Amino acid sequence: MAMLKRQGFGLMRVFLVLVGVSALCSVALGTRKGNASLDQRGHRHRHPGHLSLHKHRQRGGKEGQVLHRSKRGWVWNQFFVIEEYTGPDPVLVGRLHSDVDSGNGNIKYILSGEGAGTIFVIDDKTGNIHATKTLDREEQAQYTLTAQAVDRDTNKPLEPPSEFIVKVQDINDNPPEFLHGPYYARVPEMSNVGTSVMQVTATDADDPTYGNSARLVYSILQGQPYFSVEPQTGIIRTALPNMDREARQEYDVVIQAKDMGGHMGGLSGTTEVKITLTDVNDNPPKFPQSVYSMSVSEDKVPGEEVGRLKAKDPDLGDNGLVNYRLIDGDGLSMFELSTDSETREAVIKLKKSVDFETKRSYTLKVEGSNPHVDPQFLAWGPYKDEATIKISVEDADEPPVFVAPSYTFEVEENAPEGTLVGRVHAKDTDVANNPVRYMIPRYTDVEQFFSVNSEDGMITTTRPLDREAQAWHNISVSATEIGGHHQDTKVRVNIKVKDVNDNSPEFATNNEVLMCETVAPGKVIETVSAVDKDEMAHRQHFTFSLAPEVAHNHNFSLKDNRDSTASIFVLRKGFSRLTQDVYNLPIEINDNGFPAMSSTNTLTIRVCSCDSKNTILSCNVEPYVLPAGLSTGALIAILACIVILLAIVVLFVALRRQKKEPLIVFEEEDIRENIITYDDEGGGEEDTEAFDIATLQNPDGANGFLPRKDIKPELQYPIRPGSGRPAANSVDVDDFIKTRIAEADSDPTAPPYDSIQIYGYEGRGSLAGSLSSLESVTTESDLDYDYLQSWGPRFKKLADLYGTKDCSINDGDDGEDS
Repeated sequence: MAMLKRQGFGLMRVFLVLVGVSALCSVALGTRKGNASLDQRGHRHRHPGHLSLHKHRQRGGKEGQVLHRSKRGWVWNQFFVIEEYTGPDPVLVGRLHSDVDSGNGNIKYILSGEGAGTIFVIDDKTGNIHATKTLDREEQAQYTLTAQAVDRDTNKPLEPPSEFIVKVQDINDNPPEFLHGPYYARVPEMSNVGTSVMQVTATDADDPTYGNSARLVYSILQGQPYFSVEPQTGIIRTALPNMDREARQEYDVVIQAKDMGGHMGGLSGTTEVKITLTDVNDNPPKFPQSVYSMSVSEDKVPGEEVGRLKAKDPDLGDNGLVNYRLIDGDGLSMFELSTDSETREAVIKLKKSVDFETKRSYTLKVEGSNPHVDPQFLAWGPYKDEATIKISVEDADEPPVFVAPSYTFEVEENAPEGTLVGRVHAKDTDVANNPVRYMIPRYTDVEQFFSVNSEDGMITTTRPLDREAQAWHNISVSATEIGGHHQDTKVRVNIKVKDVNDNSPEFATNNEVLMCETVAPGKVIETVSAVDKDEMAHRQHFTFSLAPEVAHNHNFSLKDNRDSTASIFVLRKGFSRLTQDVYNLPIEINDNGFPAMSSTNTLTIRVCSCDSKNTILSCNVEPYVLPAGLSTGALIAILACIVILLAIVVLFVALRRQKKEPLIVFEEEDIRENIITYDDEGGGEEDTEAFDIATLQNPDGANGFLPRKDIKPELQYPIRPGSGRPAANSVDVDDFIKTRIAEADSDPTAPPYDSIQIYGYEGRGSLAGSLSSLESVTTESDLDYDYLQSWGPRFKKLADLYGTKDCSINDGDDGEDS
């Protein structure tokens, strides 16, 4: 049984091989009947295919029976379709055929699976399969389909379904592509031949396992002879030696990748590679000139620039840096070199001032070298260069120069006008040697003590000098070249005024000498010394003596101590201030100078009272008039007490003489009598405190008692006879007013106004109540105003207003009496 199966499978494989060979042969010969197609390159392809259906039936039997192989229902095959077909008719992929198909049209072929009905269609009668669309292997390489034969009338399967594969056969329809281009690469200059620059890689979308469609070969289209590329790897390498960046820095290289192994008919793609040569230090610095000429004027100051030079180095960055230094020449001490950080130039500067008259040219040698040297290129050295600089000094019109940096002269004080002090001298250092003119700037000699001869520089005085007023005179003298650019030079001249003994000595201090009355004879009461405005010589000293007119006095004596001091002695005792309190002692002082000067100075000696310990108490005469033991402090205290008592008495008398408060009060209020202070912002009369000055005039008011103004005052004057009916507290107001006016006129302390009475206080507790017209309408007054009848005719109207009822009653009573 196994043998039969192996034989069946072997026959099937042989059949498939024969079918495949016949298909390939038919493609090659082009004898296939049916549809043909052209690919993109114009090659004609045939698409034969045949799928035979054999039914396998395995009959079982008893052991020993011979088994017969039965035919199998399906024999499968694999179909191929060329991609990118663009013909007018559908492409025949293959044919399905079943053994049960007798050709009478009763069998119906059905196709299902990937692309069935859309890409692949089947003729249900013949079983021919066609591709209706162009296929692209790069999109989908194969399709899996299922074939089945059914009865056309009943749609019942006649054979089980079977799967088969339709493969899309690749053609070379995709060119190579450089996905990462363009490329940028760097390689050092002067690299050896074959130095790797970079690797480029292209990709091809065609099937790498079928044919040569994806087999790539690289070549260089642009960039020879400088670079080359390996055909299989795409590695770019240098092809020439000693490529110099300074000659050419960038190269544009074009690389091609071609499929089909580079043979004709293959597709190709290109990319650009920009290769840059990087710098190496392969060039030494070089001065453009071997000799440089420069010049400097002699009037330039140290630090000023003389000139510049620069060594050229075509290298870049640190490789092109150049350091400069002075290595030789006779101007090393006069010039210095520095490097400009921005321009990288060597800057020659003046180190010391140059003089055209002394030296007119200098020579310097400058070296420029690379600080960074590549060891690979040491043999190409040396990496340095030298240049010579010749510097010429130019003549300039310089100001005159004094032969000395400063001058110091001496002149005696009190010297007459025109005395020679000294001479200054300046000369023109230029070749022309022009004459010089001198002058003294006025701001250095404001008071014009000196003058200078403009031609020879002789300095003389213009007036006598006083050393004691100014010992030194510091002036300047300027020198200007005649006929030049009027440049001047100044020099300092210090003039010392020499001392002459022209000042007499005098006491060092002018203080009085205080002496006790009880001083003992022979006691030294003072030691005097002297001063002199003149300079004191080393051996010069002062001598003292009493003036001739007091040389034989009996009070004081003088002793010269031989050390420029003298002691004053007392000759007697019993000095008294009452007799004489001040003594003037003239003393003669000599300075033994040349010429010698002397003066007479008066020493004042004051007699003072002292205690038992010789402590001075007072030097005034007034205390002797007072009793013994009464000091100045006690006297001052007594005087102060007396002054205070007098002030109190005067104040008391003034208060007593103040006139009494008038009885008559006018309606107008004098605002001078009231001082009102406000403790709050508002609120009416309760917010004020009234201080009545009139209270000071009325002692009774100070104790809270204020006289009533709305009632008749108490009797203070006797009632005049014949005043009518006697009434208590009645008074003749007319006489009262006249009396008070007379008193006020005769009182010198009365206020300077003619009012009789000032209302300073309205009063409290009045029986009459308020006098307001609003309240008087509704209020009945219980007061008796009959006494108004006795006040005279001036008060008649008031008596009629307030005493109407009483008056009528009284009039009636009087009538009855009469």
